[in-house]
Amino acid sequence: MAEDTTATTVEDTLNDLGVEWERPDPGHYVVTLPGTRKLATTCSLRLGRHALSVNAFVIRRPDENHETVHRWLLERNARLYGVAYALDAHGDIYLAGRLPLSAATPAELDRLLGVVLETADGAFNTLLEMGFATAIRKEHAWRVSRGEPTHNLAAFSHLFPPD
Repeated sequence: MAEDTTATTVEDTLNDLGVEWERPDPGHYVVTLPGTRKLATTCSLRLGRHALSVNAFVIRRPDENHETVHRWLLERNARLYGVAYALDAHGDIYLAGRLPLSAATPAELDRLLGVVLETADGAFNTLLEMGFATAIRKEHAWRVSRGEPTHNLAAFSHLFPPD
């Protein structure tokens, strides 16, 4: 019964927020949150018997500096609301959280999705730099050597040698 009410609340809230979403199965919502650094964050909402879970992919397993990346994530967890950084079995980085069904109001869903978006999008370049600096430098060098555009690497210009 509470799941049905929460499903209506979730669907109405997603429509009111104007975000792209789909329902692949009853009680399961896949939401696309638009970003600025990370072009989009895909978020899964699942209704359970007692809670609404949220999971969002942030970034794949870092190529390097695992300890630094993981420490940075753990330090951020202490300041987050409703979600926390987590790792899957492959080392990929996600945001995960749970909200009691009784607390799944439109305002709280808006807040939770806002935290997911701000956390995933706001940290994206920092995580890329910490975990993929070598790959970013190689990509930049490859593009320069072939005369390819590098504008989408501008956020990392401080990693490249001066021209």
